[in-house]
Amino acid sequence: MLRIQAIDQYYGGSHILRNLSLQVQRGEVLALLGRNGVGKTTLLRSLMGLVPIRRGSIELDGRRIERMAPDARARLGIGYVPQGREIFARLSVLDNLRMGLAGLPGNPQVPEELFDLFPVLRQMLQRRGGDLSGGQQQQLALARALAARPRLLVLDEPTEGIQPSIIKDIERVIRLLASRGDMAIVLVEQYFDFARALADRYCVMSRGEIVRAGADMEADGVRELIAV
Repeated sequence: MLRIQAIDQYYGGSHILRNLSLQVQRGEVLALLGRNGVGKTTLLRSLMGLVPIRRGSIELDGRRIERMAPDARARLGIGYVPQGREIFARLSVLDNLRMGLAGLPGNPQVPEELFDLFPVLRQMLQRRGGDLSGGQQQQLALARALAARPRLLVLDEPTEGIQPSIIKDIERVIRLLASRGDMAIVLVEQYFDFARALADRYCVMSRGEIVRAGADMEADGVRELIAV
């Protein structure tokens, strides 16, 4: 589904991503781990086209996308939930969800399935996004990304600042999405137990590079490796 091959990315003169490669299969959850400042969010922003790469390639289902604009990548089927959620605080919950449909042709309706996944949103359709709790905003951000039925879902720190009960709800939704087998999921996460519970494979980043990868985070000592 996703293949990133030997990419380099710079901010000014700073070399942030260094010859980085990874791939994710359909139906797989890949956890991307590492301490703060190692380049995880920059990698996701590079994947989305929000920052340019200097060298390397990014393929989605065999199609090169590294020169495409962010909106074009979204239309190809990439859903992105950024760190900090970035919902539209002054818009209603319903209008936030409609924004997730903006790149689709015609006049699509908000999928009813989103309210099965996140029942709390049905009760708050007319409430402004900024009036929701942090956990509710995170559910809204995830639902907005899912509205267009992406093939690749990219999540940046979905548990950050979220109460434990909603973390469990988000874990349930991600597990359900992965079990269907038609979506690849890239998960950047600091909460080790959450990542371990969901990930089929993991990659650990340090200084813009992948320094360890595997399938068993506990046996491979990943908790100690990423501890601050």
